[in-house]
Amino acid sequence: MASSIQCSLLFSLFFFAAVAPSLQQSFRPKALVLPVSKDASSLQYVTRISQRTPLVPVALVVDLGGQFLWVDCKQNYVSSTYRPARCGSAVCSLARASGCGDCFSAARPGCNNNTCGVTPDNTVTGTATGGEVATDLVSVNSTDGSNPGRAVNVTRFVFACAPSFLLDGLASGVQGMAGLGRTRIALPSQFASAFSFNRKFAICLSSSPTSNGVIFFGDSPYNFLPNINVSQSLAYTPLYINPVSTASAYSQGEPSSEYFIGVTAIRVGDRNLSLNSTLLSIDSNGYGGTKISTVDPYTVLESSIFATLTETFVEEVTAMNITRVSAVSPFEYCFNSSSIGVTRVGAAVPYIFLVLQGEEAVWTITGSNSMVEVSQDVLCLGFVDGGSRPRTSIVIGGYQLQDNLVQFDLARSRLGFSSTLLGRRTTCANFNFTSNA
Repeated sequence: MASSIQCSLLFSLFFFAAVAPSLQQSFRPKALVLPVSKDASSLQYVTRISQRTPLVPVALVVDLGGQFLWVDCKQNYVSSTYRPARCGSAVCSLARASGCGDCFSAARPGCNNNTCGVTPDNTVTGTATGGEVATDLVSVNSTDGSNPGRAVNVTRFVFACAPSFLLDGLASGVQGMAGLGRTRIALPSQFASAFSFNRKFAICLSSSPTSNGVIFFGDSPYNFLPNINVSQSLAYTPLYINPVSTASAYSQGEPSSEYFIGVTAIRVGDRNLSLNSTLLSIDSNGYGGTKISTVDPYTVLESSIFATLTETFVEEVTAMNITRVSAVSPFEYCFNSSSIGVTRVGAAVPYIFLVLQGEEAVWTITGSNSMVEVSQDVLCLGFVDGGSRPRTSIVIGGYQLQDNLVQFDLARSRLGFSSTLLGRRTTCANFNFTSNA
């Protein structure tokens, strides 16, 4: 009897050991989650992934429209799973590699013979250079939409190596940029392909200097404390493709990897702005339109749009007995904060409405996203003059995205947006990063 129990126990242990690896491999997450924080000195948004074998935490500047993940491979890149992409390989084709070549020094990550290359782009400084295409292991946390779950691996994640000088101008301590744009090797597409979930992601930038915001990949509820599912209250508008690349360096005929939406009108309070409507659409040369950016810290407006918006805003706040004070760079319009009231959705100033294409699609910018505290006594209107012939007429910047959840549904080519979460008594810092695994 004892012997048969022993045999049964041994068989059970053997069976569990035999199937455990396949059970581990069969776990397929429905969504992934990354933290994102704001670097106080550079105003850039930084996320962290784990990469390489053995795994190393890698800090990256988030580039919403970036083409792919690029990292500095010259400094301390050590990994037993690094694989350069050989000329003519499927990886080179997937990356739309621009050429093939050799590296005339000792082989190392970023320098190998018979490999293809792409053009890593520091979109903060507008600098681009050549870089080797490669694959390596990347590890991120799964999520149920409420908490992070177990870590999952993508064993052959495609990225580009870059020289160390491309980090100039980026936040201290980062090792590259995480591109979330419209390409086959940007993070959203690779994660969707690896785990067979929808090509959809959402970003929620925190306004807190000490608390993380969150990026979701995949189809997930977006649950924030105290038990608020933001996915249930999104408004939607179409996403558009700019037929001309907006990267620092690109090939002729290549479309932009950035995300464009259709602003049809702008209101300040109850007043409609009189705008040159041709600026609101993208012309055949790729100029005009509206894009969303995590690289621009504040919303940038073409000069005539800027002048009309600020003039109207100043008239409205003057009528509210709000006192104007001297400009504080980079802002032109600043006010004495003691003359401004406070509400649950920020400073008590007129709302700015971006009227978008789509039924009832109006992005509301309240005081929390329009007014920037530059000192204890001064609040400034957080919009910047982009000049008379900018590439893009309206660039919605990081500050205006804070505490707004913005969802990019690539399969349906639409943008979901919440407007400020402060009105729903939550913030982007309220995702519970305490693991439930």
